Amino acid sequence: MSNPYFRFKQFTVRHDRCAMKVGTDGCLLGAWANVSGARRIADVGTGSGLVALMLAQRNTDARIDALDIDRDACLQAAENVSASPFAARIRVLRTDFRTYAATAPPAYDRIVSNPPYFDESLKCPDAGRRMARHSDTLPMAELLSVAAALLTDDGRVALVLPYAQREGVLRQAEARALHLVRETHVVPVEGASPKRWLVELARRPSPCVPDVLTLETPDHRRTAAYAELMGAFYL
Repeated sequence: MSNPYFRFKQFTVRHDRCAMKVGTDGCLLGAWANVSGARRIADVGTGSGLVALMLAQRNTDARIDALDIDRDACLQAAENVSASPFAARIRVLRTDFRTYAATAPPAYDRIVSNPPYFDESLKCPDAGRRMARHSDTLPMAELLSVAAALLTDDGRVALVLPYAQREGVLRQAEARALHLVRETHVVPVEGASPKRWLVELARRPSPCVPDVLTLETPDHRRTAAYAELMGAFYL
């Protein structure tokens, strides 16, 4: 049985009632997304609340809305937030992002998401895990459209995705007048090809020079760059 919680330096995330557990993707996004100067942030598909908590630690002024459609995930996220030092600044909302956007003003400086992205793989029989893993509930095109509608003029969308989806997502972003302004190609082990893609999209264009983050050495030690990125969080 997996550990029902994951302890970070400033908070603990319980995930035993969530379909998707604390994992590398969420940790990377929470540590990597540029939240400097952001006053309002939305974490779409918050799950256990992991990314919202990481962003609250990094930006001590931001107010964060953590959204999810799954009841158990929202209950657990609310418990994790309540037990953290950031409870006053994070609001957990059980809502569909598209429904929420119909009444919410375009007021977010940052929208972050570790979204469901398995659109062609074999469906998991567990309904909660299937909803968390597969893009049927929030296709990428809709996620980008709704995010674009909710961003402030200087706002950004930050995502973590499979690297194989890079070209398709960039085409969809361009169709919604969202520009690539930052990206990191994530390599799991030295010498391997990128497997994950950290990306920021914005309304306003800006020069973008891709960089590469390698997570492990061949003997499965964290690289110095990965250790530095996660230094404020991992024990």
